[in-house]
Amino acid sequence: MAHIDLTDETFQKEVLEAKEPVVVDFWAPWCGPCLMLAPIFNELEKEYEGKIKFTKINVDENKEHASLYGVQGIPAVMIFVDGNLKERLVGVQPKDVYKQTLEKYLSSKED
Repeated sequence: MAHIDLTDETFQKEVLEAKEPVVVDFWAPWCGPCLMLAPIFNELEKEYEGKIKFTKINVDENKEHASLYGVQGIPAVMIFVDGNLKERLVGVQPKDVYKQTLEKYLSSKED
């Protein structure tokens, strides 16, 4: 399953009302580090398919939520659980950092 491309209009439904944890990648097409993150993001998406929803939002086209969540540097990856922002990772991180972060929210949902 491919990630979902969010807009300011779909953010509420796809992220804040989601039943599963949601990863939101705030990015832009001109952002070099964002492009470096894409393959890591795609691998994680395959590994966590059915457990975590992966989404991306272009900050150039959707400024409302970038502003609302204080995005100042991209890529900014945020994790939402039950509509609440739980974690924020700015810049490209090693895949293991994302995995460790995601695992925290999987285990908390299963308790």
